[in-house]
Amino acid sequence: MDHLEGAKKTGDVRLGFDRRVRLEFHCSKISSDGGLPLFRELDEVLGLHEIAGGFLRDTRTGHNRLHSLAGLLRQSVFGRLAGYDDVNDADRLSLDPVMRQVVGGRAVDAKAASPSQMGRFETEVLAKTDNRAALSDLSGQWIDRFHGRRPPKWITLDMDSSVSPTHGDQEGTTWNGHFGCMCYHPLFVFNQFRHLERCALCPGNVHSADGWEAVLKSVIARYADRHLIQFFREDAAFAIPELHKTLEAESYFYSIRLRANRVLQGKIAHLLKRPVGRPPKGVKRIYGDVQYQAASWDKPSRVIAKVEWHPSELFLRVGFVVTNLPMEPDWIIRFYNQRGTAEQHIKEGKQAINWTRLSCKGMAQNEVRRQIHALAYNLGVFLQGAKLPEAVADCSLTSLQTRLIKTGARVVRHARAITFQLAEVAVSGDLFTRILAAIHRLRSPPVPG
Repeated sequence: MDHLEGAKKTGDVRLGFDRRVRLEFHCSKISSDGGLPLFRELDEVLGLHEIAGGFLRDTRTGHNRLHSLAGLLRQSVFGRLAGYDDVNDADRLSLDPVMRQVVGGRAVDAKAASPSQMGRFETEVLAKTDNRAALSDLSGQWIDRFHGRRPPKWITLDMDSSVSPTHGDQEGTTWNGHFGCMCYHPLFVFNQFRHLERCALCPGNVHSADGWEAVLKSVIARYADRHLIQFFREDAAFAIPELHKTLEAESYFYSIRLRANRVLQGKIAHLLKRPVGRPPKGVKRIYGDVQYQAASWDKPSRVIAKVEWHPSELFLRVGFVVTNLPMEPDWIIRFYNQRGTAEQHIKEGKQAINWTRLSCKGMAQNEVRRQIHALAYNLGVFLQGAKLPEAVADCSLTSLQTRLIKTGARVVRHARAITFQLAEVAVSGDLFTRILAAIHRLRSPPVPG
């Protein structure tokens, strides 16, 4: 009698609870990522990796060119999008039929890049100075291509920093007392469509706004020649006179939180007195509108104050926002409060793409990994902006991974066709087809003859 969990010479496995059940393993014929071709189609419709091929420089020499540069980048980006955040995962992904089809070229009939090939690509080819600069610009180029198909009427930029914990002796990693760990301190700029406009990897002990010029000014330059209403909002860490001057020079409307001080509180002292009578049953909000000039500012600016009385709290809550918006104070505060969505985008990137996984020794190599994670994140968000069917229109990136990408697929190869037989467990064939139609609506209109 065969062992209950053993395998026979034919490669199948029998289970003890039902001897009729037989398990077979076909790594090159079955995939758990059957939804990736949808994102590959989105890539093709928008021509995203076509842009990448024109920006990146191939530094490989000799005969070490089995796969194209665009194919290797696809394997890096699509692998992260599917949840494979380590180069070692290429050992299995190189045989996966979906990944081979996504990479294209010789990978379709042979296999995709091995872990050693992916390691050299990410830590040597992409880590070159010019390629790292091109990677930093690539997210913006992809967003421009997407906006070319769905032009926005205005742009709102949110800048924020976050934490990427590190484990080991990595270049640039230091102790950060605020986060209480050894880490990097990356900087992000998002727009209102959840696209990651640009990001940069910073050492762990720098200020939250450190390096804002290199990150923000390049994004501002991309939108400089477009007829768009432009907004910017940020937390108190970015209340820097030079940043205010830059925004005003580029005709940006901004709302940036200010830390409270005695001068500001003195200007709204009449609002800080407890109301006479019984405490209100709900939250009571009062707004103030004052002119204020800090010692480092060259002119006074408009500051909106928000005072909140909560029934269950002894002390009031006071917040200040410096702005050049001409709207009413309550509108400005509501607009500023939407800045918190940037924190949710960062959280989604951590959960879905795992972009805190920066395990290389050198900081240049970790910067490459950060930019690849950014491209994977944007590719996923682009699909969310393609006017998807109602059943998946409000899905987060994590939900799209589990419901759409993680669809079982069996590949059947014939002389003239390659068929992927997909499971209809989480996503039906009809829904899959409608998602594909939404992607095709992003195609650029035909050029008149």
